[in-house]
This record gives sequence, C-alpha cells and structure tokens, in this order.
Amino acid sequence: MSYLQEEIYAQPDVLRGLLAQQSGSIEQIATQIRAYQPRFVVIAARGTSDNAARYAKYLFEIQLSLPVSLAAPSVNTLYEAQPNTAGALVIGISQSGQSADVRQVIADAKANGALTLAITNYDDSPLAQSADHHINLCAGEEKSVAATKTYTTELTVIACLIQHIAQNDAALSRLEQVPDDVAVALSHAETLEAWIRHFSYVERLAVIGRGYNYATAFEISLKIKELCYIVGEQYSEADFRHGPIAIVSPRFPIIAIAPQGKTLSLMLDLLEQLKAKEASCIVLSDSQDVLDQFEYSVALPQDVPEWLMPICAVIPGQFFAYNLALAKGYDVDQPRGLNKVTITH
Repeated sequence: MSYLQEEIYAQPDVLRGLLAQQSGSIEQIATQIRAYQPRFVVIAARGTSDNAARYAKYLFEIQLSLPVSLAAPSVNTLYEAQPNTAGALVIGISQSGQSADVRQVIADAKANGALTLAITNYDDSPLAQSADHHINLCAGEEKSVAATKTYTTELTVIACLIQHIAQNDAALSRLEQVPDDVAVALSHAETLEAWIRHFSYVERLAVIGRGYNYATAFEISLKIKELCYIVGEQYSEADFRHGPIAIVSPRFPIIAIAPQGKTLSLMLDLLEQLKAKEASCIVLSDSQDVLDQFEYSVALPQDVPEWLMPICAVIPGQFFAYNLALAKGYDVDQPRGLNKVTITH
C-alpha cells in the first residue's frame, strides 16, 4: 500500500484524535479571540492550505459576519509593504510551518498589533513559534507529497475554532460526528474504482463547486494536477457560466460537487446545460435523485450539514486523483518535480 493510500484511509482516526486532543485548547484560543473582538480576519497560506483558507472565509463570513481577506504574502516579502492589520485576527496556515512568506505576514501583523494565530502540524515550526497562538493539526507525519490528512485536519480545526468563537454547542456536538462521516465517504469513494479507467484518456478537466465547497473544487483540482499531471481548472458554478463554459465539448470531463443545500438548485441547472453539451460529468452528491441522473457519480454521506460537507466531499476527489494516477502509471508517492516541503519567500 502506498503512503498516499494509507494516509487517505487514516483520516477518520486522525480526525478523532485531533478533536480529542485539541478541542480544549481551541476553546481557550476562541475565548481570547472573542475578548480581542477582531474587526476583520486576514488569512495567509499557500497551496493546499490556501484552499483551507477559502473554506475559512465562507465560515467566518456566514457564521460570524466577520469579513475575511486572503493575504497576498508577496506584498510583505517581495514588495516589503505592511498592510494595516491593526484590530484584525491574522491567521497563518501551513502544514509544515516552514513557509517564510506566510511567517512574514504573521510577523508584520503582530508588529501592527493584530492578534495572530498559526495552524500547523508541528509545534516547533517557525510559523508556530512566531504567532500569539498555535493549533496543532495532530495529523502525525505525512509521508506522501500530496497532502490529504493535513487538509481535512485544517478544515476541522477551522470549523471547531469558529463554532467555539460562536459558542454554538449544537454545532460543536455535530462536529464530533465528522470522523464517522468521513469513514462513510471513504467507503462510498471506493465505488469509483469500477469506472475510473474510462477517464484514463483525460488530459484536461474542470472541477466545479460553490459556497462552502468552492474550496473543495480548488483542492480536488490541485490533487489531480499534482498526481496526474493534468491541466485542470477550478471554478465556482457562477463563474463557470461567465465564459469558461465555452471550453465544454463532447466528452469534456467535469467534476461537480453537488451536495444538498443553498447551492444545489443552481448546480443542477448548470449540470443540465453540461449534459446538453454531452460533457462527461462526474457528480458528487448526497442526493440519490441527483446521483441517479448521472452515469458517473459518487455518493456523499447523508445528513451532513452544508458547512461540514467540505471535510467529506474532498474524499472522493482524493480517491479520483489517486486512482487516475495509478491508471496512468504514475508514482503517487513521488510526483515529479514536487517536494513535501515547499518554502516560498
């Protein structure tokens, strides 16, 4: 078994361990954030962690009414500018905690009087040491170059933090069930092995999500690029209508994240247009009615709130990228040209 496969399957247990070990610490940090009363949030991240930041943007803005800016770290490093982050909560997210540019955003924000938080997998990492507060992902060593368990732990930390800030006990109770939901998502995702060979021809594709699962579209697309060397683009359902839909021709592959919730009706409308164009749609949904409409589909776990679904919906995307890479004959643990830790300045 590859490291990547082991780490994909480890996610339910890793998430259980994270919640057991870190909920108390996250609650204490949330108390400090409430006392600080931030006016807005800035999040600095790169790669997979940047996709976790997109998820955080939706949660902060929808559930706490706090506007979120996704930082451009080059502003702080290459251009040596310091945006005024006084009164902000500034968060740096990095699995390794090694990214120098993310760390610079945190250092500059701290100097401006902002409250700073690092989310990493290592307590002794430079980013963890530079922030006022740190939350450990508790994911254990991630040996595969392509991140899987550190992404779902990042999402879970973000969800836990925001619900503790909101003091939403019902939401926190529901969060405790997420490891079981992820286990169900894993079992459902295995079904794609039966038809993945039909997509071995793919050299380009699009991944479409919206709302909370806009982040999921980015992360699935990234995994496919990393492991399969495919030219893939990610879009919101709304943005895809504004021009990019022109790229669709018969057999053009599209992965659509279509769980029940605020975004479903609009996603179904787009999928009808894509079917009319004879696109090859791969649909991820928790609605059996939706799944029955498509030849290629993967069931998502039932009764998961929309705000928690990104932790589950990324799982079939991880499976898709892993299995497609194998079908193409690629080494899933050592993607060409990539290193586990990427340090940017």
